[in-house]
Amino acid sequence: MAAYIIIAIIAYLIGSINFSVIISKKMAGFDVREKGSGNAGTTNVLRTVGKKAAGITLVCDILKGVVSIFLAKLIILIWKNLDGALLVQLAGIFVVVGHTFPIFFKFKGGKGVATSLGVLITTNWQIGLICLVFALVLIALTQMVSVGSIAAAILYPVLTIFIGQNYIHPGNYIVSSIILAILVVFNHRENVKRILTGTENKISFKNAN
Repeated sequence: MAAYIIIAIIAYLIGSINFSVIISKKMAGFDVREKGSGNAGTTNVLRTVGKKAAGITLVCDILKGVVSIFLAKLIILIWKNLDGALLVQLAGIFVVVGHTFPIFFKFKGGKGVATSLGVLITTNWQIGLICLVFALVLIALTQMVSVGSIAAAILYPVLTIFIGQNYIHPGNYIVSSIILAILVVFNHRENVKRILTGTENKISFKNAN
């Protein structure tokens, strides 16, 4: 039991390192949560700070998911007789929870898309690649990052049902995939409202610095 609690806490703390806030303060002198949409994520960094800052934020947020899963793997190697699949899933869920509700930043974080991607490509690269391409196609077609993010989140548990055997550790990942999907969609609830009313913001890389 101790190993599961430890990985959950570590993953949550890793997720709580909000790079969008750190980078926006360092590169632009303000907290990204005080500008644009108010979200502490890559898209808002792109709009308010620029491409370079957004690129760094995206990579760092993805790496939070990757590092958390690899730490779970390390604990599995050190700590014998553990349920590897459960440990990996706890790491994945709690790093995204930390990103969304960061203890270091007054529990006001991002929407968890990039960090979820890091988790996904590390635990099941096939599903991760499919979801990434699916999201990018929708973003290109609609010019709305939220549409691609929400659709990919919903696709994730669906794909898990059909190709779930390729996860990093054998096990049933359906419940955790549903939890992550719900978390990402919940974090986009305001975006959903704007999409339905036709007022959702569109992204333009041409105008970003």
